[in-house]
This record gives sequence, C-alpha cells and structure tokens, in this order.
Amino acid sequence: MTDPWIEITHSLLETLFGDILDGANVRLWDGNHWPDNGPAKATIVLKHPGALRAMFLAGSQVALAEAYLFDDFDVEGDLEALFDAAIAIPERIEGLGTRLDLARHLLRLPSEQIKRPMARGPARLRGRQHSADRDREAISYHYDVSNEFYQLFLDQRMVYSCAYFETPETDLDTAQARKLDHICRKLRLQPGQRLLDVGCGWGGLVIHAAQHYGVDATGITLSSEQLELANERIREAGLQERARVLLQDYREVDESQPYDALASVGMFEHVGSELLPTYFAKALSLVRPRGVFLNHGIARGGRATSPKGASFSNTYVFPDGELVPIHTTLETAEGAGWEVRDVESLREHYAMTLRHWVRRLERHHDEALQYVGEPTYRVWRLFMAGSAQGFAAERHNLYQTLLVRPDERGHSGLPLTRADWYREAAPGS
Repeated sequence: MTDPWIEITHSLLETLFGDILDGANVRLWDGNHWPDNGPAKATIVLKHPGALRAMFLAGSQVALAEAYLFDDFDVEGDLEALFDAAIAIPERIEGLGTRLDLARHLLRLPSEQIKRPMARGPARLRGRQHSADRDREAISYHYDVSNEFYQLFLDQRMVYSCAYFETPETDLDTAQARKLDHICRKLRLQPGQRLLDVGCGWGGLVIHAAQHYGVDATGITLSSEQLELANERIREAGLQERARVLLQDYREVDESQPYDALASVGMFEHVGSELLPTYFAKALSLVRPRGVFLNHGIARGGRATSPKGASFSNTYVFPDGELVPIHTTLETAEGAGWEVRDVESLREHYAMTLRHWVRRLERHHDEALQYVGEPTYRVWRLFMAGSAQGFAAERHNLYQTLLVRPDERGHSGLPLTRADWYREAAPGS
C-alpha cells in the first residue's frame, strides 16, 4: 500500500527547497530519496511522516532547531553545507498567500508526538538581564556542561576561542598555541608584569603567559567547572606562585592594584550592549597608565540579519549573548578613555577553527554520549556548524582590538611599529 504522506512530503520539499539544496538530498522514512539518491555532501533524514510539519509549521528558527535536536530529522554528512539552503527558504515562501498555502499542506501531515528528552531544555534565566547573578546563570548554562565533553573537540589546552592559522593546513593545537602567543606579543608582555585575563576559560592564556613570558597571571571566570580544571592544570604545570584562576565577575575585580595588561578573549559577547560602557570603563580602571588591553570578540557582520522571534543561539546556546558591530565597540571604548591602536579581523580563522571543532566532535559522537545526552551533542554540532557558515558568509566577524590607556601627557609607551609582533620565537619558548 502506498504511503499517503509521501506525495504531500514531495510537494512540500519542492516548495521549500526546489533546486537550492546544491548537492544535498533528502531521505524519507521509507528509505527513498528526494530529489534523487546520487552522491551528496549532506543528507537530511526525515524520521517520520510528520517531520516537515515539526520543522516548518511554527515558522521559527527555534522550532526548526528543536526538530533537529529531538530527532524529528537528522543530518548525515556536512551539516554546514545546508545552511545556505536554510537561509534561502524565507525568501522562497514570501507573501501571505504562499505561507498560508504552505501551512495548509503542513497541517495535512500527521502530528507526531515525539518524546522530548529533558537532558537539555531551553535556557530559563531569572532576574534582571546582565545582572551579576543572571550572568552567572547564563555562563553556567553554557560552560558547566562537562569538562570531558569539551575536551573531545577542543585542542589540548582547551582554548575555546578563535585559533590563529599560518596556513589552512595548520593543525588545531598549533593554531591555538600561535593564537595565545599572538595575544602575548600584542600585549608586549615582559617578565614581572601583571596580567588579568577576563573570562579566562580553562586557563590556556594564563598558563601560556606565565610559562613563556614570565608574568604574574590572574584569570577570572564565572564557571565553577572551568575554575576547578584551570587551577588543576596550573598546579600540574608548577605555576602556582605566579598563576591562578578565580571565580569572579569582571565588575567585582579590585581596582587598588592596577595591572600592566588585560586580555578578554571570547568573553565580550556575554557583556550586553547596554553594559559596554561599564565594561570598558571598568577595564580602564584596572590598568596603570600606559597599560594595554586586548579585546578579542565576535562582532555582528555587515550581512547579518536578525531572526524573527527568539534565536536558537539565545535559547539553547548563549542565553543573553549579544553581538554588536565593530564600530560600536570602538566608539564605546574610546568614550571610556581608551585609545584604539590596532584592529585585526580573524574572520576566516574562526571559520577554520569551528570546522575543526565540528569534525572532532562528530568523530567522538559515541564518546560524547557518555557525558551528555544526544540533544546536547546536537546543540553544539548545530551551533558550531552554523557559526562556521556565518563567518564564511560574513554574517559574523572576529576582531582583536588592541587598546591603550595613555598617561596624563598622552604618552602610550608603545613602539612606533608592529615589527616586534612577528619575531620568530617568543621569549622563553
């Protein structure tokens, strides 16, 4: 007997995707393919006759993501390859008449009651947005998942931010070590100086700067799991006398003993646009005159578009995360008293970093399920693949901005050129 839902599904697939899948295809629950079963970069696997209804009836980014997270459909192959098609769908169904017709056809499909695992639900934060307590909840939601889970796809130092590739063939461990050194060179760290790493993760920069540049390094984080592993790694490296990680909000750092240098690597996105003046003013109060600050953060790109309603990222990945364009960052920093000395885009580097992470995570799928549930694994796979495509397509960018606090006479204390950043070897390495 012919499956009554196949004809409807084929018609819907033509409406939704037409010829925009570009080398991908769809496999239905009966094993047959649409538009054909030729070689494909990626295959969308519809798990039941109501899959398209679950994916598209609500018409939201979150509903489509949840249909993937909870296995109404799966993706085999290169998940990133499907994002161009997903982004093009709204243009294909523009117009009230088209959307109503699509909804009528979707409603003809069965409403499958798929059991939703409760291992990772959407973020439900309490209190005033970007208050200290709510920020702790937001950070814990993302980072306190499992150190062992993160170790499956990050480099050996567990650096969870954009790497720095000399060539596309550079391996991830090397590229992350180069990134840490690139930051230390930009800060022009010297033995005996004091460094503060704001949002230090698992302590990669703190350890690198203390080991190779002889500084006294303090890192702060709001993640209890990061805190424990970072300090364990500091002890294993024998650096307890000049490196430590504290559980502390950046707004709580003592200003009485200014630092020579500050770094913020991958934390900036959590601050919130309304608190950027507070963030940069606090950073200025934490460094001595002629002190430097390297701010490494994602920016909203020129081709970015905002989803209607809640986004997948804010719901399941980075609650309360906000991206601003680079001109907003620079203007706010200058308004707080910083002088902008250098801005470097690492957009392509982040696309490559994310692709490394996705491939490593996919290779460790079975092992990941020892630490997290399938929906959590899929959150990170979807988020990182989508982010890689976002950087490649210029919807996101990554900037390292070097700021300095001039002294009262306007002196920065910095060299006239960047030549010292590109020496062959780092001091002490």
